[in-house]
Amino acid sequence: MAHLPPSSAFLLTLTLLHSSAAVSVDVSPCDLFVGQWLPDPSYPLYQYSSCPIIDPEFNCQLYGRPDSDYLRYRWKPAGCDLPAFNGLDLLARMRGKTVMFVGDSLGRNQWESLICMLNAAAPLSAAVMMRGDPLSTYRFLEYEVSVSFYRAPYLVDIDVVNGVRILRLDGIEKNGEAWIDADVLCFNTGHWWTHTGNLQGWDYMGDDGAYYKDMDRVLAFQRGMSTWAQWADRNINSTRTTIFFQSLSPTHYNPTEWKNSMSRNCYGETEPMSGFNYTSNNLAELRMIQVIRGVLNSMRTPAYFSDITRLSELRKDAHPSIYSGDLTPQQRANPDRSSDCSHWCLPGLPDTWNQLFYAALFF
Repeated sequence: MAHLPPSSAFLLTLTLLHSSAAVSVDVSPCDLFVGQWLPDPSYPLYQYSSCPIIDPEFNCQLYGRPDSDYLRYRWKPAGCDLPAFNGLDLLARMRGKTVMFVGDSLGRNQWESLICMLNAAAPLSAAVMMRGDPLSTYRFLEYEVSVSFYRAPYLVDIDVVNGVRILRLDGIEKNGEAWIDADVLCFNTGHWWTHTGNLQGWDYMGDDGAYYKDMDRVLAFQRGMSTWAQWADRNINSTRTTIFFQSLSPTHYNPTEWKNSMSRNCYGETEPMSGFNYTSNNLAELRMIQVIRGVLNSMRTPAYFSDITRLSELRKDAHPSIYSGDLTPQQRANPDRSSDCSHWCLPGLPDTWNQLFYAALFF
């Protein structure tokens, strides 16, 4: 598939990061990623009961979330409108092609959202799901369109040697073999790099023949991102494959960020923060976003930076909190300790990420 640049016909400001300079693709004075959330009774774009693939951890309505206003918000960029998502149009334009999301469970969150949106547009179209680890694929048979998710929370490889997990900051070939043939690649990473204790996914970091029990996590992230960028420059044919990189999806575990002294996390939050902009005081998150921007800016291969962090930071109401099928009754009874304020309900916020994705691909 030919590289798909934003069309001059639509109000779109995305940063096309190419060579050593950031080239701003400005076809109108509008930044899709700055705006506000407006109530819209026509939302959600699909019903949870009509989507066959929502994982229990994202299926908030099925698992008892009592409120539903969080489903009925539309993202309104300042100065323009986001084009309506047209699933049939996407399927027709992508006929015979593969869209692949690569990254951690936030990438899986977005992958499932896109399948739900496409399924709602073509509910009678034959489809088949092939679940696996690390690769899962949902295939729309009539259109010969594959929408895949490849689980690689660090993007770079992890080797297991005699039971010891080694995060290869300088190695990505094992994972990368699965990505080369995709027509559209949407990458994300970030959250797993900061995990410690039982949540940490590695025992040692390996880099250029040296092994480290630990190091500055943002420095390690920068090294891993550079390895990913070098892989893309070596392997991606930009006349065939379009690359997206999604900025960090924010969490809402600290209610002082939205001036709520009565809560300990996102549990009980039922509406977005108001206004056009909000920036977290999470310094590690901000440093990691700077790393992503810098690495993309250094690449020869064009990559679109989908800057969803700020608009998602406004949505403190859109997390599963305790309404997740992965929680026990005892955990649900203790929202202070058990709330999931990292992932997002479906239907919900990732649907907007996919509207932005659709706009960048075709308009």
